[in-house]
Amino acid sequence: MYAVIEIAGSQYKVNPADKLYVPKLNSEIGSSVKFDKVLLVADDKAIKVGAPVVSGASVEAKVLAHLKDEKVIVFKKKKRKGYRVKRGHRQQYTQIEITSIA
Repeated sequence: MYAVIEIAGSQYKVNPADKLYVPKLNSEIGSSVKFDKVLLVADDKAIKVGAPVVSGASVEAKVLAHLKDEKVIVFKKKKRKGYRVKRGHRQQYTQIEITSIA
């Protein structure tokens, strides 16, 4: 059994017991999160496709950790003008584990 869900504008294909990284969620570590934007649900028997979402379907997940990605360097320069700027960015992510698909 698997499902396709939408989290923060991105679509993810999930199975029970999957661990994945999503953009940072405002939830505490160890708490349970419920996602209602389920776009597709597939069993062994049938596939249900939503228009735009499958009614009555939901996916529950457990928050495992809040992490930061590796640093990305942003360097800007204009030649012959003496303009140089070096900045960095670290994207924040939340690691979740899918517990159930209903």
